[in-house]
Amino acid sequence: MSASSGETPPLVSRNRPLMLVGAMAAMVMYTLDTTIANVALPHMTASLSATQDTITWVLTSYVLASAVALPLAGWLVDKFGIRTMMLASVLLFTVASMLCGVAQNLEQMVLFRVLQGLGGAFLSPLAQTVTLDSSTPAERPKMMGLYTQGVMLGPITGPIIGGFLTDNYNWRWVFYVNLPVGLICFLLLWLYLPKTPTRHRRVDITGWVLVALTVSAIQLILDRGLTLDWFASAEIVAYAVVALAGAWLAIFHLSGTAQPLFPAALFHDRNFTVGLAFMFLIGLVMMSVMALLPGLLQQIYGYTPLQSGMLLAPRGIGMLASITLFGRFMTKIDARALLALGLLLMGGSMWLMTGWSLEMPRGPIIMAGLLQGLGLSFTFMPMNLISFATLPPHLRTDASSLGNLMRNLGSSIGISAASVELARNIQVNHAELGAHVTRTLVPFDLDRITAYGGTGETLLRVMDGMVNQQAAMIAYINDFYAMAMACVVAIPLLMLVKPAKPAPPR
Repeated sequence: MSASSGETPPLVSRNRPLMLVGAMAAMVMYTLDTTIANVALPHMTASLSATQDTITWVLTSYVLASAVALPLAGWLVDKFGIRTMMLASVLLFTVASMLCGVAQNLEQMVLFRVLQGLGGAFLSPLAQTVTLDSSTPAERPKMMGLYTQGVMLGPITGPIIGGFLTDNYNWRWVFYVNLPVGLICFLLLWLYLPKTPTRHRRVDITGWVLVALTVSAIQLILDRGLTLDWFASAEIVAYAVVALAGAWLAIFHLSGTAQPLFPAALFHDRNFTVGLAFMFLIGLVMMSVMALLPGLLQQIYGYTPLQSGMLLAPRGIGMLASITLFGRFMTKIDARALLALGLLLMGGSMWLMTGWSLEMPRGPIIMAGLLQGLGLSFTFMPMNLISFATLPPHLRTDASSLGNLMRNLGSSIGISAASVELARNIQVNHAELGAHVTRTLVPFDLDRITAYGGTGETLLRVMDGMVNQQAAMIAYINDFYAMAMACVVAIPLLMLVKPAKPAPPR
């Protein structure tokens, strides 16, 4: 992967392969932690004295912290340089991972996950910038494919690693595993990531505060709404007012200030703007599915954490197979056609999942995973090519941070919305199914239930459990329907994308 002799990339390292290993491993470590804790959530619930509703804060606090920090990436890189920012981010992420492993209650875990999210927020956009800036224009499609595989590797392998560690050790090891990886990344980046020029740039603190308030208020509505009965609660109403006011003020401020949080030139590029919408969608669908499936596989089908992690592995197999077979051809085909194909495959996999039932072999689970992996591989790389093909180099860090912000927002909102809909639908479905449980369907005499003593109470609990299991299955299927529709409905947006042309020289 050496740069072509006729051109010199903007970032030159004395050992580019090891520098890229350090940068990519740091990014994979961050993306890994978006899903590695998923399969361990049922075990963490009791250990941290949490409930099924509040344990998802372990996921959303991490993603939300990253989303809030990401808008500052461009300014921080200009002020301190890529080298300093990557080293600081890797160090904070590693220390926060250790703290997550020793957390004793939900409050501590959420705090440490916030620190972990803040530390990891910049790893993905900085790794993307290092990958692009250390390559020549001719190498960039191949390097973008490498970066895409890294982005996908973490969320896909996370459940397998998390399941293995939870089964064979305990859930705390899903965080301790970051310690050796983080130290190796820090050493490689310290040795081989060169310093980059810095420049003075005024930061738009007002814009950042408004964006952070808006994003945080929306997340709090989703996280607390079900518990507080939504807009019947004054607290939720207050969050809604903050979200609406913050969004309106943010739009007004960012469109009128001389030096906004994100350069205005980014939004003048139609391809990049449309790409942001797809990044939000992919984050929403991919992370929602990865958050829902471990609970479905463990609590409905009775698989162990390791077994459920292995059943999620076909997504990685499908992705790697398509990258291996078709990766070299992806840059030669219209990215819009590839992205449409990817969305159709993802929507098709969700549609297959709506046919799942309580009694089902592993085959449909594996088939849906393979199809979803194929769809993801045909989505990520074309989406990045569309978004960055027409942007000049000096906007890449800001563009990458904004793209990751949109993907994180989609992930955080998707996880919360899917969890809320799941819990609500379980309650609704339980009430509707319970209303149809009549005397003729019960295999014992309800009038003499007290005569059975403890056995009668056990029979009623068994029946309630069966109704609740069926209600949960229907709720999962409803979520899969919604995700399938979201993939298909987004395809017409591709008509707004222009064929890629080289970016004008700076």
